[in-house]
Amino acid sequence: MSRYIILVLMVLVIGLPLAFKPKGEQVANADVTLVVITPHNESIRYEFTRAFRDWYKKRTGKVVDIDWRIPGGTSEIVKVIDSEFYNSFNNHWVNVLNRKWSPVVENNFRNASVKLDETPADDTEAESARRAFLSSKVSSGLDVFFGGGSYDYEIQANTGYLVPSGIQARAPERFVNESIPQSYKGETFYDKEDRWVGAALSTFGILYNHELVKRSGCKEPLQWSDLGDTSFFAQIGVSDPTKSGSMNKAFEMIVQQQMQLCIDKSTTENGKAISKEQEMLAIADGWVEALKIIQNISANARYFTDSATKPVIDVAQGNCMAGMCIDFYGRNQEENIKTRTGGDTRVTFITPKNGTTVSTDPVGVFRGARSPELALDFIDFITSDEGQKLWNYKIGTPGGPTQYAIRRNPIRRDFYTPTHRPNMSDPDVNPYTDTGEFVYHPEWTGSLFSSLRFIIKTAFIDPHDELTSARRAIIKARKEGRTADAVAAEAVFSDVSMIDYTATMNTIRVALKGKKIEEVQLSKKLGQHFREQYIKARKLAEGH
Repeated sequence: MSRYIILVLMVLVIGLPLAFKPKGEQVANADVTLVVITPHNESIRYEFTRAFRDWYKKRTGKVVDIDWRIPGGTSEIVKVIDSEFYNSFNNHWVNVLNRKWSPVVENNFRNASVKLDETPADDTEAESARRAFLSSKVSSGLDVFFGGGSYDYEIQANTGYLVPSGIQARAPERFVNESIPQSYKGETFYDKEDRWVGAALSTFGILYNHELVKRSGCKEPLQWSDLGDTSFFAQIGVSDPTKSGSMNKAFEMIVQQQMQLCIDKSTTENGKAISKEQEMLAIADGWVEALKIIQNISANARYFTDSATKPVIDVAQGNCMAGMCIDFYGRNQEENIKTRTGGDTRVTFITPKNGTTVSTDPVGVFRGARSPELALDFIDFITSDEGQKLWNYKIGTPGGPTQYAIRRNPIRRDFYTPTHRPNMSDPDVNPYTDTGEFVYHPEWTGSLFSSLRFIIKTAFIDPHDELTSARRAIIKARKEGRTADAVAAEAVFSDVSMIDYTATMNTIRVALKGKKIEEVQLSKKLGQHFREQYIKARKLAEGH
């Protein structure tokens, strides 16, 4: 009897997800199937599936289905990709090449720092493993990576997981400054080696609830630093940057903005151009100022969620005053409320002035794609007129979406013209002109992208209970007029010397590039340090 019960349970576990799979995701008798891994939401998946099917059917007469793989945010996706390629190459090395697996092979077949020359006969074991991987067609079982951030795509490309798609040769007219520039204000929009190309553009900002902000007496949060004000205590919705690449990018914008402000201040005080040494000092100061802002935002955070959409939903429902989010989540929430209520404007999305870059969500083809030609067709479609219209055209317009207004910005510059604007959901938005004077400097923080998310996790997320308890005690001390206690507590609370620019460059970044045990040990050390620091700050605020 127990065997039958186990069998029934197995059938239910396997069968129920298939039985309840939305009908829109299934295509009967598809001729070909494309496997796409993505962090994109349902509205994007639905509209691009429908439109790509139509586009492909007209050109080939065949029916295509898209098998979407959605393990979570970009961080989770990267883990899945790495695991699949690891297993695939392990099998290739051992069972196809008949060679012995070793720690050297494991650590170097995907190591971009291993450089290869023209003489494979004298390869070391590390070089041999790297050469074997790059010359192979080992497969992850995936065809296309769609959505995320350029930082993760660059890593995937350098690792060897993404391969050239040939799109630049097939459609050279799209890769000119008037259409898709190679870079814009410091951000890269496509890989020069053709391993990925941007599909849409994004900015980062704040969605806030007018009613709650007005009722609480807070000022409108128009800059990132405003979210750290104590009047927003326990009222900010934040996504976990260790799970969401876009949220970590938003935090990087805070860092970049503060670095620029410190450079501007140094220049003003000197009255002339500053030296390289002075610039580096200003960059280090900006890093510290940014961490203090992020610390204050974290102290005001009601939660750090795995879901990128939860903050905007909570702001709309009145569960939070404000939330950090990517632009299209904010604009979508604005539109959803107006549509449901007949014009209610309780929430507003803003991009902090000179506080955000224009970054791209790319698309790329995997090494060993199961359907390589179909993957190339998908890249062609994404950057075509038909694909670009889906991002911001209104529902029901010619070539636009049929069910969901995606409200994202097309990457192609030639779409922000009088020809397209009447059909666009956001006709007045132009990311190529709306970001003010903000210029992204990859040399400042590009190598610290992973370090930043590590710091936020160990210093602000893991000890979040202690962080918020200290902030609550400081607020109470201020209200009770115990200024000396509050000042003493704040001095301890805001000490980020353990994670300043020098420590991050020389200790944290190095540890993250080393063995996993080094990262774990450093995480434990920093987590314990900040827990004790926040406990000390709370006790000082309480007068102990």
